[in-house]
Amino acid sequence: MDVEQFARDGIASGAARDSVTDKLADRIVEIKKCDPGFAHDFAAAVVLEVENSLKMKGDLAGFEPSGVSMGEFGVGSRGAGDFFAHRQFPRIIGSGQAAVGVDEMDDAGVVSAGGQYIIATVDGMHSRLSDYPFLAGFHVTRATLRDVYVMGAKPVALISDIHVADDGDVAKIFEYTAGISVVSEMMNIPLVSGSTLRIGGDMVIGERLTGCVGAVGVAEHLTARKSTVPGDVILMSEGAGGGTIATAGIYSGYPEVVDKTINLSFLKACEALLKSDVLNEIHSMTDVTNGGLRGDVYEMAETAGVRIVIEEENLRSLIDPDVLKMLDDLEIDYLGVSLDALLVVAPPSAAEEIIRTVGEAGVRMTKIGYVESGPADSKLLSSGKMIDFLPRFRESAYTPVKKVVDKTPGDFEEMKEKVAGAADRAIEKKMRVIELLKKDKNQ
Repeated sequence: MDVEQFARDGIASGAARDSVTDKLADRIVEIKKCDPGFAHDFAAAVVLEVENSLKMKGDLAGFEPSGVSMGEFGVGSRGAGDFFAHRQFPRIIGSGQAAVGVDEMDDAGVVSAGGQYIIATVDGMHSRLSDYPFLAGFHVTRATLRDVYVMGAKPVALISDIHVADDGDVAKIFEYTAGISVVSEMMNIPLVSGSTLRIGGDMVIGERLTGCVGAVGVAEHLTARKSTVPGDVILMSEGAGGGTIATAGIYSGYPEVVDKTINLSFLKACEALLKSDVLNEIHSMTDVTNGGLRGDVYEMAETAGVRIVIEEENLRSLIDPDVLKMLDDLEIDYLGVSLDALLVVAPPSAAEEIIRTVGEAGVRMTKIGYVESGPADSKLLSSGKMIDFLPRFRESAYTPVKKVVDKTPGDFEEMKEKVAGAADRAIEKKMRVIELLKKDKNQ
């Protein structure tokens, strides 16, 4: 619970200070099981701080709301709303010296330094794995390393960030780190630094854990999405999922599926490709995560400006049978959920060698599609019919709660205008502060 937000909402409603304090104190006692006297003093201090903060005025005093909430717009849910929101970031960040920048919507960013490419990326842990910190650490580490590997890079370092709410047990930070360390040691990639904090400091009570893991890699040959060209074929490895599938298994009553996700197959397949001469033949790579195959293929087509056709015939055979059974039983669209499979885009002449190399690492791979010229588009060839293959508003609903919230949004176009307007205002503020700093520098 965010006690500061509770106080802000109470004050904004016009309620008297004592009323807001008393209600907040009751909630604090309910959650923290603490002494009522302490809870009242704490609540009174929170209300006082919020009242003091409202005295701040000027350009840096808060922001103008968009009127669209994160959940309503599907931000973080790896669908159409999320993709639109992410395409605002390049507008805010602007053009820089990146070899692969945020405008290309790739798995990681790239800069040139010392004659090599330096790759950097970060992934947030799955939010529903808060009570399973070891799994959270393991899967987020795999995820961030995947994003380095698919750029054709060798990961050289990991960094970690852990935030636990005020009432969370200290053991969570150790379990989370142990999960990271399993992948770190098995892949011989050192965890070199990090940060450990409480979520919101004193202002968030409860036991929630959140965090991220970042990775840095080096490369001489990039396999970014923009390198996808007409005539290429699309290859995909087998996948058993990661944090998303583990979450689906835990919260949908399929605990046996969680064990299937504890593997390093993807990373070992990439290591094999990096050590092989065939790496130089590969045009691009990505992992099947963002909104499932639907989302990743769409984003790849958009970035490269090509038409990608996926053939469904071989797809189901590439999913772990137990994972596929769970998805089918729960009526979860397997094409719209993260499978943690590897996608490789290359000329047809290199396909056989790529499949052989990955196979020698113990991972099965096969051709699942091809690339054509034309306007950016993605299609699915299913049962002899060519149909649109587009991301939905959200990724496939993979837990009971997600099935409840997976509703059709309101006026999506209207929300997009509001979200874009919020990005415009952020850009304007950025420029005002830059101009202020330039002015100070010249004085």
